[in-house]
Amino acid sequence: MSRVAIDIGGTFTDVVAMDERGAISVGKSLSTPSHLLEGILTGLRYSGTEVEDVDFLLHGSTVVINSLIERRGADTALITTEGFRDVYEIGRVNRPDAFNLAFRRPRPLIPRRRVFEAPERMRADGSVHRSLDEAAVREIARRLRVDGVESVAVALLHAYRNPDHEIRIGEILAEELPGVFVSLSHELSREYREYERTSTVAANAFVGPVVADYLAELDRAFEGSGGAIAIMQSNGGLAGIERIRRQSVQMLESGPAGGVVGTIETCRRLGYEHAIAFDMGGTTAKASIVRDLAFPIAAEYFVGGYAEGLPIRVPCLDIVEVGTGGGSIASVDVGGGIRVGPRSAGSEPGPACYGRGGTDATVTDASLVLGIIDSNQKLSGGLELHADAARDAVSAVADQLGLSTPAAAGGILQIAAASMATAVRAVTTERGLDPRDFAMFAYGGNGPVHASLIARELGITRVVIPVLPSVFSAIGMLLADLRHDVVQTRIQPLAGLDAGFQERIDALKAECLVALQEGGMPDGPTRHLIALDMRYVGQEHVLTLPIDDAPIDPVGLAGAFDEGHRVRFGHAAPGQPVEIVSLRVSAIRSIARTEPEVLPAGSGSPSPESRRPDRLVLFDIGAEPLRCAVYERAALLAGDEIEGPAAIEEETTTTLLRPGDRAVVDATGALLLEIGAAR
Repeated sequence: MSRVAIDIGGTFTDVVAMDERGAISVGKSLSTPSHLLEGILTGLRYSGTEVEDVDFLLHGSTVVINSLIERRGADTALITTEGFRDVYEIGRVNRPDAFNLAFRRPRPLIPRRRVFEAPERMRADGSVHRSLDEAAVREIARRLRVDGVESVAVALLHAYRNPDHEIRIGEILAEELPGVFVSLSHELSREYREYERTSTVAANAFVGPVVADYLAELDRAFEGSGGAIAIMQSNGGLAGIERIRRQSVQMLESGPAGGVVGTIETCRRLGYEHAIAFDMGGTTAKASIVRDLAFPIAAEYFVGGYAEGLPIRVPCLDIVEVGTGGGSIASVDVGGGIRVGPRSAGSEPGPACYGRGGTDATVTDASLVLGIIDSNQKLSGGLELHADAARDAVSAVADQLGLSTPAAAGGILQIAAASMATAVRAVTTERGLDPRDFAMFAYGGNGPVHASLIARELGITRVVIPVLPSVFSAIGMLLADLRHDVVQTRIQPLAGLDAGFQERIDALKAECLVALQEGGMPDGPTRHLIALDMRYVGQEHVLTLPIDDAPIDPVGLAGAFDEGHRVRFGHAAPGQPVEIVSLRVSAIRSIARTEPEVLPAGSGSPSPESRRPDRLVLFDIGAEPLRCAVYERAALLAGDEIEGPAAIEEETTTTLLRPGDRAVVDATGALLLEIGAAR
């Protein structure tokens, strides 16, 4: 029997199967956007695993984020408190870029004609100001039935404090609209800020029917195995499939989250505490920062970016994404310059070199032209590379620029590297961190290929290429724990805490434990993380402070908040009254996993059996190609050292060492790179 992780990306679907002995097999197939299950079953077949052999399936997918970005969702309605119909459309009045003349306000997923008001009103303390008019709600439901809506979102004022009216509306909708997807805001977010809660539940209702249908199909496909199915969440943890059917937005960054989990676990094995997780796939590149081996959780996610995106208020790993991947299309803009991305060739038809009908030049085509990727190398699933098609595509761009084909290819890679470095800077320099202080973990099918160039752009000297980098996000899912987070807003002075506060903590802990059991998830040791959103009285924004799972000492907590405020903002106000805004409780349950194998020690020099035929690689525009030594990664041993220029090949990717780089093979199998030009 096998534990299987499946990660669906924009270009490839990755399947990693691990048996009870810890042996791993990999299957990689082109993604099939029109029918995702087809790509899954193809990848499973390539891994040598049968459906009936799967006893635990772990899954991450782009289905949610793609549906939101492309706005392919259900015909959705929104019910809100009478008098608050326009909260969703007005949003926030802040303008992130004051001088951007092309700025556009976020466009709601639900049009105003589909927003309805329910006569009711809760106060901020949870008491009832106006009882729910159930007859009016039933009339709204009848109108929605006539209109043929497929999904309904419910976001009532102050439902985070008292959800009784939302619950009752949900019951009425279930009676009046059987089969229609219903999403209640308090089930997703119990934090204040009406616009963010409304945006979150609207997004969940918009994608809910699409995701529910997809997960039902996935469940049916694997019901013969009898194993449980867990879904990778954006918070870096796993959840049962039934919960994700109801709370689909928890899957927003499920694939990239697996890579961050894998980075943290690899850091533990290598003795690192801080790292940059860099994932370059076929469609996008993602970056996240790991400090003190902790998950970089952001309180809010913006679909489409902070400036013009829709906020989603669920715990999510802090990941920055740019539209530059191996399949990103290079074109010439009106100014006569090369533009790389965000358009992608995807998997249908894919880069020109895939020989599937694509004619646009991509980053992968440029790498093939320069010799960085071996044209004779076969990719997973028997996919062959077509060097002539790649050269023709890049030549078309070169002709428009009046450049040679190699010069155009080199320019494409330089521009792509600069774009990807921007993602890394967004999680480092823009937050006061120096990227040179971190090791960069590069993975994804294209991460190892371009890691050295990107590191040079950033001045990074240390790069780690983990084992099986092209399927590393799926590997991370195999290493993930079950996790459930609850955030509850209840503003109260720190000085006035009583025994009731500890009772609320205990109640949320119990709620989290119940959630972990859903969907037949495995049992195991569970730990809790507790944090408080705090601020000085009169402030608007909060500082999140982790606390021990022990009785709270208000005096000690006030001192810890003052110090945390000083570290984060550069100043503090000791003695000023402090208040708690929200309580955060997370339950994390570890899943049994096997320890990785240790590589046997080598002599320090790669064995002759690890060598492949040399090839010429053009590293610098205007220079001559250099003869590049080529090695087979599977044949390398612990302690082997390789000097650049060199290429280390494996079935699913290539690690490129530029002149001056050096790689050492760690006992865990990771490649530890020293970047020469930055040393």
